[in-house]
Amino acid sequence: MKKLVATTASLFAILNLFGAELKAKNITAEAAKKQDVDQAIHYLKNQVSKITEPSEKRAVYIFMASLQEQLSLYGDAQISYASAASIAALDAEDMPKKSNEQLVLDAVRCALSGGDADTADSYLNSAVRNSKNPKVQAYIKLYSQWSRLCRAQTAEDLQEPILLLQAYRGMESMSYVQPAVLLTLWYLTGDKSYSVEITGRYPKSMEAAVVNGDAQLLPTPFWFFVPKKGIAEQGTGSYAVAELPKDEQNADGNGAISLAIPDSVKNTTKAEDSNAASTSTTSKLQLGLFRTQSNADALSKEVNKKGFNSYVSSETRASGTTYYLVLINDSDGSVADKLRNNGYECYVVE
Repeated sequence: MKKLVATTASLFAILNLFGAELKAKNITAEAAKKQDVDQAIHYLKNQVSKITEPSEKRAVYIFMASLQEQLSLYGDAQISYASAASIAALDAEDMPKKSNEQLVLDAVRCALSGGDADTADSYLNSAVRNSKNPKVQAYIKLYSQWSRLCRAQTAEDLQEPILLLQAYRGMESMSYVQPAVLLTLWYLTGDKSYSVEITGRYPKSMEAAVVNGDAQLLPTPFWFFVPKKGIAEQGTGSYAVAELPKDEQNADGNGAISLAIPDSVKNTTKAEDSNAASTSTTSKLQLGLFRTQSNADALSKEVNKKGFNSYVSSETRASGTTYYLVLINDSDGSVADKLRNNGYECYVVE
Protein backbone atom coordinates (compact mmCIF):
# COMPACT_ATOMS: atom_id res chain seq x y z
CA MET A 1 0.00 0.00 0.00
CA LYS A 2 2.85 2.37 0.92
CA LYS A 3 4.48 1.60 -2.41
CA LEU A 4 1.23 2.43 -4.21
CA VAL A 5 0.89 5.73 -2.36
CA ALA A 6 4.50 6.62 -3.15
CA THR A 7 4.00 5.79 -6.84
CA THR A 8 0.82 7.88 -6.97
CA ALA A 9 2.55 10.80 -5.28
CA SER A 10 5.40 10.61 -7.77
CA LEU A 11 2.92 10.54 -10.65
CA PHE A 12 1.16 13.65 -9.33
CA ALA A 13 4.53 15.40 -8.95
CA ILE A 14 5.40 14.63 -12.57
CA LEU A 15 1.99 15.83 -13.76
CA ASN A 16 2.32 19.05 -11.78
CA LEU A 17 5.77 19.66 -13.22
CA PHE A 18 4.50 18.96 -16.72
CA GLY A 19 1.59 21.32 -16.15
CA ALA A 20 3.96 24.04 -14.94
CA GLU A 21 6.08 23.64 -18.05
CA LEU A 22 3.00 24.40 -20.13
CA LYS A 23 2.35 27.71 -18.41
CA ALA A 24 2.97 30.67 -20.68
CA LYS A 25 5.10 32.45 -18.07
CA ASN A 26 7.44 29.43 -17.88
CA ILE A 27 7.60 28.89 -21.63
CA THR A 28 8.36 32.55 -22.36
CA ALA A 29 10.97 32.64 -19.60
CA GLU A 30 12.67 29.61 -21.15
CA ALA A 31 12.51 31.25 -24.60
CA ALA A 32 14.26 34.31 -23.20
CA LYS A 33 17.24 32.09 -22.27
CA LYS A 34 17.91 31.10 -25.88
CA GLN A 35 21.02 32.38 -27.60
CA ASP A 36 19.13 34.53 -30.10
CA VAL A 37 15.62 35.53 -31.11
CA ASP A 38 15.45 33.01 -33.96
CA GLN A 39 16.03 30.15 -31.52
CA ALA A 40 13.46 31.62 -29.14
CA ILE A 41 10.83 31.74 -31.88
CA HIS A 42 11.62 28.17 -32.97
CA TYR A 43 11.22 27.02 -29.36
CA LEU A 44 7.91 28.88 -28.98
CA LYS A 45 6.52 27.35 -32.18
CA ASN A 46 7.27 23.88 -30.85
CA GLN A 47 5.73 24.58 -27.47
CA VAL A 48 2.56 26.38 -28.54
CA SER A 49 1.27 23.27 -30.31
CA LYS A 50 1.51 21.29 -27.07
CA ILE A 51 -0.51 23.70 -24.94
CA THR A 52 -4.11 22.75 -24.25
CA GLU A 53 -5.16 25.56 -21.90
CA PRO A 54 -6.62 28.33 -24.14
CA SER A 55 -5.41 31.28 -22.08
CA GLU A 56 -1.85 29.91 -21.96
CA LYS A 57 -1.78 29.15 -25.70
CA ARG A 58 -3.11 32.63 -26.44
CA ALA A 59 -0.40 34.25 -24.28
CA VAL A 60 2.40 32.33 -26.01
CA TYR A 61 1.06 33.34 -29.44
CA ILE A 62 1.10 36.98 -28.31
CA PHE A 63 4.66 36.75 -27.03
CA MET A 64 5.84 35.00 -30.19
CA ALA A 65 4.11 37.57 -32.39
CA SER A 66 5.92 40.41 -30.62
CA LEU A 67 9.29 38.75 -31.28
CA GLN A 68 8.41 38.11 -34.92
CA GLU A 69 7.39 41.74 -35.36
CA GLN A 70 10.69 42.90 -33.84
CA LEU A 71 12.52 40.81 -36.45
CA SER A 72 10.37 42.36 -39.22
CA LEU A 73 8.78 38.95 -39.87
CA TYR A 74 5.49 40.71 -40.49
CA GLY A 75 3.74 37.85 -42.27
CA ASP A 76 4.48 35.46 -39.41
CA ALA A 77 3.65 38.08 -36.79
CA GLN A 78 0.23 38.88 -38.21
CA ILE A 79 -0.62 35.16 -38.30
CA SER A 80 0.44 34.76 -34.66
CA TYR A 81 -1.54 37.82 -33.57
CA ALA A 82 -4.57 36.60 -35.50
CA SER A 83 -4.21 33.13 -33.98
CA ALA A 84 -4.19 34.65 -30.50
CA ALA A 85 -7.21 36.82 -31.31
CA SER A 86 -9.17 33.77 -32.45
CA ILE A 87 -8.92 32.18 -28.98
CA ALA A 88 -11.73 33.13 -26.62
CA ALA A 89 -9.95 33.19 -23.28
CA LEU A 90 -8.90 35.44 -20.43
CA ASP A 91 -5.35 36.74 -20.04
CA ALA A 92 -2.88 34.18 -18.70
CA GLU A 93 -1.44 34.60 -15.23
CA ASP A 94 1.60 36.90 -14.99
CA MET A 95 1.45 37.73 -18.71
CA PRO A 96 0.71 41.06 -20.46
CA LYS A 97 -2.98 41.86 -20.77
CA LYS A 98 -4.43 42.41 -24.21
CA SER A 99 -7.97 42.25 -25.53
CA ASN A 100 -8.73 40.29 -28.67
CA GLU A 101 -9.72 43.55 -30.35
CA GLN A 102 -6.24 44.91 -29.68
CA LEU A 103 -4.73 41.74 -31.10
CA VAL A 104 -6.72 42.15 -34.31
CA LEU A 105 -5.34 45.68 -34.64
CA ASP A 106 -1.83 44.31 -34.07
CA ALA A 107 -2.43 41.85 -36.90
CA VAL A 108 -3.64 44.70 -39.12
CA ARG A 109 -0.53 46.74 -38.38
CA CYS A 110 1.75 43.83 -39.26
CA ALA A 111 -0.16 43.07 -42.45
CA LEU A 112 0.20 46.70 -43.55
CA SER A 113 3.89 46.73 -42.62
CA GLY A 114 4.29 43.76 -44.93
CA GLY A 115 2.41 45.53 -47.74
CA ASP A 116 -0.57 43.14 -47.53
CA ALA A 117 -3.53 45.54 -47.68
CA ASP A 118 -6.00 42.79 -48.59
CA THR A 119 -5.30 40.83 -45.41
CA ALA A 120 -5.37 44.04 -43.38
CA ASP A 121 -8.82 44.86 -44.76
CA SER A 122 -10.10 41.37 -44.03
CA TYR A 123 -9.13 41.83 -40.38
CA LEU A 124 -10.63 45.32 -40.25
CA ASN A 125 -13.89 44.00 -41.64
CA SER A 126 -14.14 41.27 -39.00
CA ALA A 127 -16.12 41.50 -35.77
CA VAL A 128 -13.73 44.18 -34.53
CA ARG A 129 -15.57 46.65 -36.77
CA ASN A 130 -18.47 46.56 -34.27
CA SER A 131 -16.29 47.36 -31.25
CA LYS A 132 -17.75 49.69 -28.62
CA ASN A 133 -14.26 50.75 -27.53
CA PRO A 134 -13.57 54.31 -28.81
CA LYS A 135 -9.82 53.73 -28.90
CA VAL A 136 -10.27 50.65 -31.08
CA GLN A 137 -12.58 52.61 -33.38
CA ALA A 138 -9.96 55.36 -33.70
CA TYR A 139 -7.35 52.83 -34.77
CA ILE A 140 -9.77 51.23 -37.24
CA LYS A 141 -10.26 54.61 -38.94
CA LEU A 142 -6.52 55.29 -39.01
CA TYR A 143 -5.58 51.84 -40.29
CA SER A 144 -8.30 51.99 -42.94
CA GLN A 145 -6.58 55.04 -44.40
CA TRP A 146 -3.19 53.40 -44.08
CA SER A 147 -4.60 50.50 -46.08
CA ARG A 148 -5.64 52.90 -48.84
CA LEU A 149 -2.19 54.45 -48.77
CA CYS A 150 -0.67 51.00 -49.02
CA ARG A 151 -2.51 50.58 -52.34
CA ALA A 152 -1.68 54.05 -53.66
CA GLN A 153 0.24 54.12 -56.93
CA THR A 154 0.42 57.84 -57.71
CA ALA A 155 0.31 61.12 -55.81
CA GLU A 156 -3.28 61.56 -56.99
CA ASP A 157 -4.24 58.45 -55.05
CA LEU A 158 -3.24 60.28 -51.87
CA GLN A 159 -5.81 63.06 -52.21
CA GLU A 160 -8.78 61.45 -50.48
CA PRO A 161 -6.82 59.75 -47.67
CA ILE A 162 -5.06 63.04 -46.94
CA LEU A 163 -8.38 64.90 -46.78
CA LEU A 164 -9.77 62.33 -44.34
CA LEU A 165 -6.61 62.40 -42.20
CA GLN A 166 -6.81 66.19 -42.10
CA ALA A 167 -10.40 65.88 -40.90
CA TYR A 168 -9.32 63.37 -38.23
CA ARG A 169 -6.75 65.90 -37.04
CA GLY A 170 -9.48 67.95 -35.36
CA MET A 171 -11.72 65.17 -34.07
CA GLU A 172 -11.88 64.53 -30.34
CA SER A 173 -12.73 60.89 -31.02
CA MET A 174 -9.39 60.51 -32.82
CA SER A 175 -7.33 61.89 -29.93
CA TYR A 176 -5.97 58.39 -29.25
CA VAL A 177 -4.13 58.35 -32.58
CA GLN A 178 -3.38 62.05 -33.16
CA PRO A 179 0.44 61.64 -33.16
CA ALA A 180 0.17 58.91 -35.81
CA VAL A 181 -2.29 60.98 -37.87
CA LEU A 182 0.04 63.99 -37.80
CA LEU A 183 3.10 61.87 -38.60
CA THR A 184 1.33 60.37 -41.61
CA LEU A 185 0.34 63.80 -42.91
CA TRP A 186 3.87 65.13 -42.39
CA TYR A 187 5.43 62.10 -44.10
CA LEU A 188 3.11 62.32 -47.11
CA THR A 189 3.14 66.07 -47.65
CA GLY A 190 6.40 67.30 -46.18
CA ASP A 191 4.42 70.13 -44.57
CA LYS A 192 6.50 71.33 -41.60
CA SER A 193 3.40 72.54 -39.71
CA TYR A 194 2.58 68.92 -38.92
CA SER A 195 6.04 68.22 -37.51
CA VAL A 196 5.87 71.38 -35.41
CA GLU A 197 2.51 70.25 -34.03
CA ILE A 198 3.89 66.79 -33.20
CA THR A 199 6.91 68.10 -31.32
CA GLY A 200 4.84 70.80 -29.63
CA ARG A 201 1.90 68.71 -28.47
CA TYR A 202 3.52 65.28 -28.13
CA PRO A 203 7.22 65.93 -27.37
CA LYS A 204 7.78 62.56 -25.65
CA SER A 205 6.10 60.46 -28.35
CA MET A 206 7.84 58.10 -30.76
CA GLU A 207 6.44 60.24 -33.58
CA ALA A 208 8.31 63.26 -32.18
CA ALA A 209 11.48 61.16 -32.05
CA VAL A 210 11.06 60.41 -35.77
CA VAL A 211 10.49 64.08 -36.61
CA ASN A 212 13.48 65.18 -34.54
CA GLY A 213 15.78 62.62 -36.16
CA ASP A 214 16.27 60.58 -32.99
CA ALA A 215 14.54 57.54 -34.52
CA GLN A 216 13.96 56.22 -38.01
CA LEU A 217 10.92 54.68 -39.68
CA LEU A 218 11.66 51.11 -40.71
CA PRO A 219 11.68 50.78 -44.51
CA THR A 220 8.60 48.55 -44.57
CA PRO A 221 6.74 48.24 -47.88
CA PHE A 222 3.97 50.51 -46.62
CA TRP A 223 6.19 53.43 -45.63
CA PHE A 224 8.86 52.88 -48.26
CA PHE A 225 6.77 52.57 -51.42
CA VAL A 226 3.87 54.93 -50.69
CA PRO A 227 4.02 57.90 -53.12
CA LYS A 228 4.56 61.29 -51.50
CA LYS A 229 3.65 64.87 -52.36
CA GLY A 230 6.60 66.42 -50.57
CA ILE A 231 9.81 65.64 -48.71
CA ALA A 232 9.47 65.21 -44.97
CA GLU A 233 12.83 66.39 -43.64
CA GLN A 234 13.86 65.07 -40.25
CA GLY A 235 15.75 67.13 -37.73
CA THR A 236 19.39 66.54 -36.89
CA GLY A 237 18.79 65.09 -33.46
CA SER A 238 17.42 66.10 -30.08
CA TYR A 239 16.88 69.84 -29.71
CA ALA A 240 18.42 70.57 -33.08
CA VAL A 241 15.48 70.38 -35.48
CA ALA A 242 16.33 72.08 -38.76
CA GLU A 243 19.05 74.16 -37.07
CA LEU A 244 21.96 73.10 -39.27
CA PRO A 245 21.96 74.06 -42.99
CA LYS A 246 22.04 71.17 -45.45
CA ASP A 247 25.40 72.23 -46.89
CA GLU A 248 27.03 71.94 -43.45
CA GLN A 249 25.44 68.75 -42.12
CA ASN A 250 28.25 66.43 -41.03
CA ALA A 251 30.76 68.77 -42.69
CA ASP A 252 33.08 68.65 -39.71
CA GLY A 253 32.34 65.13 -38.49
CA ASN A 254 31.20 66.40 -35.09
CA GLY A 255 28.19 64.08 -35.01
CA ALA A 256 25.50 66.70 -35.70
CA ILE A 257 23.01 63.90 -36.29
CA SER A 258 22.02 62.15 -33.05
CA LEU A 259 20.03 58.98 -33.69
CA ALA A 260 18.43 56.46 -31.36
CA ILE A 261 21.01 53.72 -30.73
CA PRO A 262 20.18 50.01 -30.20
CA ASP A 263 20.96 48.70 -26.71
CA SER A 264 23.72 46.45 -28.03
CA VAL A 265 25.47 49.46 -29.55
CA LYS A 266 24.82 51.58 -26.45
CA ASN A 267 26.62 49.01 -24.33
CA THR A 268 29.63 49.18 -26.62
CA THR A 269 29.53 52.97 -26.59
CA LYS A 270 29.40 53.01 -22.78
CA ALA A 271 32.44 50.75 -22.64
CA GLU A 272 34.31 53.03 -25.03
CA ASP A 273 33.29 56.09 -22.99
CA SER A 274 34.60 54.34 -19.87
CA ASN A 275 37.92 53.58 -21.54
CA ALA A 276 38.20 57.15 -22.77
CA ALA A 277 37.56 58.43 -19.25
CA SER A 278 40.43 56.34 -17.92
CA THR A 279 42.89 57.98 -20.31
CA SER A 280 41.64 61.56 -19.97
CA THR A 281 40.93 63.52 -16.83
CA THR A 282 38.06 65.55 -18.32
CA SER A 283 35.81 64.97 -21.32
CA LYS A 284 33.50 67.54 -22.83
CA LEU A 285 30.03 66.34 -23.81
CA GLN A 286 27.90 68.08 -26.43
CA LEU A 287 24.11 67.84 -26.12
CA GLY A 288 23.00 70.16 -28.91
CA LEU A 289 24.04 72.61 -31.62
CA PHE A 290 21.91 75.61 -32.58
CA ARG A 291 21.94 78.67 -34.79
CA THR A 292 19.81 80.53 -32.24
CA GLN A 293 21.24 81.21 -28.79
CA SER A 294 17.80 81.27 -27.15
CA ASN A 295 17.25 77.64 -28.17
CA ALA A 296 20.61 76.63 -26.74
CA ASP A 297 19.87 78.53 -23.53
CA ALA A 298 16.49 76.76 -23.24
CA LEU A 299 18.07 73.31 -23.48
CA SER A 300 20.83 74.23 -21.02
CA LYS A 301 18.24 75.51 -18.54
CA GLU A 302 16.14 72.36 -18.85
CA VAL A 303 19.14 70.07 -18.37
CA ASN A 304 20.36 72.02 -15.35
CA LYS A 305 16.96 71.68 -13.69
CA LYS A 306 17.67 67.94 -13.62
CA GLY A 307 20.86 68.38 -11.65
CA PHE A 308 23.46 68.84 -14.40
CA ASN A 309 25.87 71.72 -14.88
CA SER A 310 25.69 72.59 -18.55
CA TYR A 311 26.77 75.79 -20.27
CA VAL A 312 26.50 77.41 -23.71
CA SER A 313 29.50 78.09 -25.92
CA SER A 314 29.61 79.78 -29.35
CA GLU A 315 31.56 78.68 -32.40
CA THR A 316 31.90 80.46 -35.78
CA ARG A 317 32.36 78.22 -38.81
CA ALA A 318 34.34 78.99 -41.97
CA SER A 319 31.05 79.93 -43.64
CA GLY A 320 30.71 82.80 -41.19
CA THR A 321 27.74 81.26 -39.39
CA THR A 322 27.84 81.25 -35.60
CA TYR A 323 26.52 78.21 -33.75
CA TYR A 324 25.71 77.81 -30.08
CA LEU A 325 26.69 74.54 -28.39
CA VAL A 326 25.27 73.11 -25.18
CA LEU A 327 28.16 71.45 -23.32
CA ILE A 328 28.84 69.64 -20.05
CA ASN A 329 32.20 68.74 -18.54
CA ASP A 330 32.52 65.05 -17.62
CA SER A 331 35.48 64.71 -15.27
CA ASP A 332 35.03 61.07 -14.27
CA GLY A 333 33.17 59.53 -17.21
CA SER A 334 29.88 59.13 -15.34
CA VAL A 335 27.92 62.10 -16.72
CA ALA A 336 27.26 60.58 -20.15
CA ASP A 337 25.36 57.63 -18.72
CA LYS A 338 23.38 59.91 -16.40
CA LEU A 339 22.38 62.10 -19.34
CA ARG A 340 21.24 59.11 -21.39
CA ASN A 341 19.26 57.76 -18.44
CA ASN A 342 17.46 61.11 -18.36
CA GLY A 343 16.67 60.92 -22.07
CA TYR A 344 19.45 63.11 -23.49
CA GLU A 345 21.81 61.86 -26.19
CA CYS A 346 25.33 63.28 -26.07
CA TYR A 347 28.76 62.70 -27.53
CA VAL A 348 32.35 63.57 -26.66
CA VAL A 349 33.91 66.59 -28.36
CA GLU A 350 37.44 68.02 -28.22
